[in-house]
Amino acid sequence: MKLPTVTVSQLNGYIKKMFDSDLTFASVLLSGEISNFSPHYRTGHLYFSLKDEHAGIKAVMFASDAGRLTFQPENGMKVIAEGRVSVFERDGVYQLYVRRLLPDGEGALAVAFEQLKKKLAAEGLFDPAHKKPLPAFPRRIGVVTSPGGAALQDVLKVLRRRYPLAEVILAGVTVQGASAPGEITAALKEMNEKNAADVILLVRGGGSAEDLWCFNDEGIARAVYNSRIPVVSGVGHEVDTTIADLVADLRAPTPSAAAEMAAPDLAQMAEVADALETRLHTAAKTALAMRRSRLELLRSRQSFASMAGVFAAERRRVETLQASMLRAVTGQLSAEKTRCTENRQALSALGENAVRQLRLRLTGDVSRLKGMNPLDVLLRGYAAVYSGDTIVSSAKEVAVGDTVEIRMCDGGLVCDVKEKRE
Repeated sequence: MKLPTVTVSQLNGYIKKMFDSDLTFASVLLSGEISNFSPHYRTGHLYFSLKDEHAGIKAVMFASDAGRLTFQPENGMKVIAEGRVSVFERDGVYQLYVRRLLPDGEGALAVAFEQLKKKLAAEGLFDPAHKKPLPAFPRRIGVVTSPGGAALQDVLKVLRRRYPLAEVILAGVTVQGASAPGEITAALKEMNEKNAADVILLVRGGGSAEDLWCFNDEGIARAVYNSRIPVVSGVGHEVDTTIADLVADLRAPTPSAAAEMAAPDLAQMAEVADALETRLHTAAKTALAMRRSRLELLRSRQSFASMAGVFAAERRRVETLQASMLRAVTGQLSAEKTRCTENRQALSALGENAVRQLRLRLTGDVSRLKGMNPLDVLLRGYAAVYSGDTIVSSAKEVAVGDTVEIRMCDGGLVCDVKEKRE
């Protein structure tokens, strides 16, 4: 039987299909030590190998997945890789395509924690100058935690006891596992976008380092840093410290302590107010009694009586000055009144004289105007000759045959010129 001939590409493609069709290789968790680590400077892809004491496998992590890493992979670091196994057809090499990479073991977690801590510290995310003060009397308190966890019950118990006036806004999220960082980040952003609370409590109960690892996520750290609403973190127990704790505006050792820090104690405030009121009344009574005693002492002294005489003498002096000022002002007003009367009379006399002079001048003007009146001339037997509307003042201005009008005092004559005489 003759075997069929196939190409290398066909063989590699066939083997790839076998891997891709087997669900066993679709999602695997692989533990091992990183070796031959080589990040691609241009694409951002990560190339490395995973090995144990007896074997190794090539691995690749594409930039879209590598961007979510919370630590910097290094040669020799023990990790747990989640991904699928397939074949790179060009080289005929099977390899692990990594979707998620986590440090394996406390030592590796510590290295990853310190790497991210150093990076964020250099960017100023832990700077105390960026920490926001908590509101003294919050109306709404946001809680980001698991809705079924003990941490939520601890927080609610403390808030009901200390500050029942506040409204609690719960953002239920997963606080452990692969989906936790994305859910917590989204909850923090949503509370800020909706301005849902005056202060946010980011809390979770205790657990192992692996259980709390999601709170070391860089995305959560930046969401806490960028939050306009103050964030109080209460993750794990007092000995546990996460990146979220370092970025938060205030870190509490436990979820219950976070609630106590965010809310005032009304009962304690009432006690303080009562004590202050008592102290205020006592201080007021004491001060009043002291001033009353001092006043009585002043009254009993001889110097106080002598001062009364001084005050009486000063009062009499002021009254004398007042009377003197009144007389002076009255005299000044009387003098001004007299001067005004005299000025008014003088102005009146000047006005009458001016009127007489004006009347005489007008009489003379009227006489002169009458002398110039042409009617008076006509009354004396004179006449005026007109040619049309123009007065004729010389015989040269008319010719024989012209018609002229002769106006006299009681009428006029229309005449034809028959003859001119010199």
